[in-house]
Amino acid sequence: MRIITYVLLLIIILIGITFATLNPSVVTIHYYIGQRTLPLSMLLVLVFAIGCLLGLGVGLMLLVSVKIKNYRLKHRLKLAEKEVENLRAIPLQDRH
Repeated sequence: MRIITYVLLLIIILIGITFATLNPSVVTIHYYIGQRTLPLSMLLVLVFAIGCLLGLGVGLMLLVSVKIKNYRLKHRLKLAEKEVENLRAIPLQDRH
């Protein structure tokens, strides 16, 4: 399994290198404070990396919220089970 991961990583790196050599053109990025000139391949890699980081951040926030909700539900379940045990321990009184 580890060798497959290394092979896939090598393929991705080779594709990236060939993409960078086939697209050597330079683009200018204009933003509010100024401008910057970058190779097209570098710009695409940066935008992809920023998108991945944002996706991981959103996924992490969702995971944490689900974990918190799961913890609260487990706590409520323990309280309900304890209440059921206490109710079962109470002796029944016959009123005849």
